[in-house]
Amino acid sequence: MREGEGQIDMVAWRKITQEVLEKNCVVGNGSPFNYGIYEKAVSSGVVDSNNFISKYCYCLWWGLQNLSTLGQGLQTSTYPLEVLFSIALAILGLLLFALLIGNMQTYLQSITVRLEEMRIKRSDSEQWMHHRVLPPQLRERVRRYEQYKWLETRGVDEEGLVQNLPKDLRREIKRHLCMNLVRKVPLFANIDERLLDAICERLKPSLYTKDTYVVREGDPTVEMLFIIRGQLESVTTDGGRSGFLNTGILQESDFCGEELLTWALDPKACSNLPPSTRTVKALTDVEAFALIADEVKFITTQFKRIHSRQVQHTFRFYSQQWRTWAAIFIQAAWRRHVKRKIIQVVSSSDVNGDYDGEEENEAAMISMNDEEYDHDDDETTALLNYSGQSI
Repeated sequence: MREGEGQIDMVAWRKITQEVLEKNCVVGNGSPFNYGIYEKAVSSGVVDSNNFISKYCYCLWWGLQNLSTLGQGLQTSTYPLEVLFSIALAILGLLLFALLIGNMQTYLQSITVRLEEMRIKRSDSEQWMHHRVLPPQLRERVRRYEQYKWLETRGVDEEGLVQNLPKDLRREIKRHLCMNLVRKVPLFANIDERLLDAICERLKPSLYTKDTYVVREGDPTVEMLFIIRGQLESVTTDGGRSGFLNTGILQESDFCGEELLTWALDPKACSNLPPSTRTVKALTDVEAFALIADEVKFITTQFKRIHSRQVQHTFRFYSQQWRTWAAIFIQAAWRRHVKRKIIQVVSSSDVNGDYDGEEENEAAMISMNDEEYDHDDDETTALLNYSGQSI
């Protein structure tokens, strides 16, 4: 009975509550209560709804709307706490708006300062080129380099910024920036961590624009270059030998300037920098890391691991210089093979009495070219012996 009476009481209470709400909680001119800032919420019916998502979305929109308008749409009642809440809402919206304006101003000022610095540098560069009467082609190359450098660095001197940091922090930053890139270079794929850290710590960023010569054949090799992005053309004439031309394309993960490593690994090498065996020219805009001669010498002196046969074999396998020497040696061996074959044919014809004038002329031409071929073979042997490797 008590359970049944309780259910009857709950039903009666709900009826009474509903009657009270309908009588005293109406919205409009006839309402006995001033809802103030909550009038729209009551009139929208969201208060009576049992859908949580609808209530949450409506409240979120109400808050964002009044924060963005600094509470200008709020019509408060005379209730003190409601008025104080509206004041706090307006002040909070004002603070957020001021914070947004301040951040935008700081950002625009930083960009403006760097753009102004770039404009001043460009103006100084233009005045200097005009004063020195540089040709239009050189002026355009200077402008293109300055623009490319700005796009890559945004006017920030990265190397100077890193050098001003403590040594340990500088090493960590260099490791973060360069380690993955260095590992992509096949030459350094199987090198231990200590040697990789030493290499990363000494790498310096380098930029080259299209049609820029990185090094010319015969000039001293001052740095090894490890390519991050772009393409370069590598050409050699083997010291200007007539009729000889070898070309190759260097791309991401390739390197050039390997003459420095050969020079640094040779304990009997003189202090003079080795001459470049190839002419390297940028085909596109190139981003790379450079390792100067003194740093290469330091690394090869301090880390004996780089003297191992495995590292040297990997270096020779990916070296453009060694590939050229291998091609020359194969060509020389092929010429000797062809020469022996022709001599055998001529000797066989001579024994059989079929030796005619045409074969005699051919044999004479082979004899004339023999000295040139032998000279090429001697050059190849000398180059290989210079690097500590015999044919």
